Amino acid sequence: MSAIIFPGQGSQFIGMAIDFSDNYLISRNIFEEIEDYSKIKIRKIISENIEDKLNQTKYTQIAIFSASMVIYKTLIDQFGIEKISTDLVLGHSLGEYSALVANQCLSLKDASNLIKIRGDLMNSAIQPNKSGMAAVIGKNANFVNEIIKSNNLNVNIANDNSPLQVVISGLTKELDEAKDIFISAGVKKYVKLNVSAAFHSKYMLDAQNKLNNQIDKVSFTFSNIPIISNFNAEINSDTSKIIECLKNQMANKVKWTDSVKKLDETNISEIIEIGPGKVLSGLISRISNKFSFKSVNKINDMEKFI
Repeated sequence: MSAIIFPGQGSQFIGMAIDFSDNYLISRNIFEEIEDYSKIKIRKIISENIEDKLNQTKYTQIAIFSASMVIYKTLIDQFGIEKISTDLVLGHSLGEYSALVANQCLSLKDASNLIKIRGDLMNSAIQPNKSGMAAVIGKNANFVNEIIKSNNLNVNIANDNSPLQVVISGLTKELDEAKDIFISAGVKKYVKLNVSAAFHSKYMLDAQNKLNNQIDKVSFTFSNIPIISNFNAEINSDTSKIIECLKNQMANKVKWTDSVKKLDETNISEIIEIGPGKVLSGLISRISNKFSFKSVNKINDMEKFI
């Protein structure tokens, strides 16, 4: 049994999925379709990265989603649903939308429109350079949470990525002040991330509410393929619960470690990571040694399915 996983923001790289577009009609068609929905020249941004647009949240999210969908749809087209069999899906933050297209809960059109709006809202949620995120390396979420509480730090855990990697969000000044506290407490590294705002924190609440108004306008379809949602780290098949989790995702912690532990309880033995990079496979291998992995982000990776 296999699970398909999709990456989130931070996995982008210049040229991602362009080799698919250069070689497969289905890939070009998917890029064109998403470009039509979003009214954004996604391939130009991915290929040329003029003005560093690929790393600007309002473009990053739709670009990563596009690359993930291009690769996924091409795999299905080339090898059939039988070889790319899916028993469960999950995605990291933005990747949850890709997962919901893969299990057919969301149409490509609706997901594209939501992600464009999501990127815009997250990009403008708070004044630029006033907030951000930092990776705390070498300790787990319980340790990080205890440091936050005992020192009255005004920061939030944004991503519980693995027992050795936790990402926190907050105002820039407070993140800077927290660095010495965490280093003194014994963390291995404290690294400020190159992001525009404090994602998955209270600073995203207004943006989350605005996005939810758009989610309410979208029709979700029942799927036989369940998803492990970021918000509650539970296996969800009920459409109403899937929507509820999605609507709470932006301003709350991504429970990736708990999600992988939940996946570990299933009969899944193989994980297929689809989209730019191989970050998620690395994180999962630090949480569980149960799974075998296939990562597909370049054309040569498709040989794994031959």
